[in-house]
Amino acid sequence: QLQASGGGLVQAGGSLRLSCAASGRTFSGYTLAWFRQATGKEREFVAGIRWGSSNTFYAESVKGRFTISRDNAKSTQSLQMNSLQPEDTAVYYCASGRGIILSSLRIPSAYDYWGQGTEVTVSS
Repeated sequence: QLQASGGGLVQAGGSLRLSCAASGRTFSGYTLAWFRQATGKEREFVAGIRWGSSNTFYAESVKGRFTISRDNAKSTQSLQMNSLQPEDTAVYYCASGRGIILSSLRIPSAYDYWGQGTEVTVSS
């Protein structure tokens, strides 16, 4: 129900924009987020944006470089990634969920729907 796209291979310092579209439903009332999972590591929170609020939340490692946004009318969310570094290499997943309290925003199990993942590789 979520389709992620936009991954690819980029050199360090470059940029990519990931997109995620929902099919069959809207984002009304949903918290949206991006997570990533590098090989051999656990899935980790990258960025999130809550319904009805312009507040955005980021992992410390991406703050100032990544920007999450949402278009409720189009049921899409995006992650603009700038100044990419090799440590950003991972499979990136979009996620959505309802009724997520602030303290659970960074927890994968709080989300109901997941995209299939899109791979981002940053070369040094």
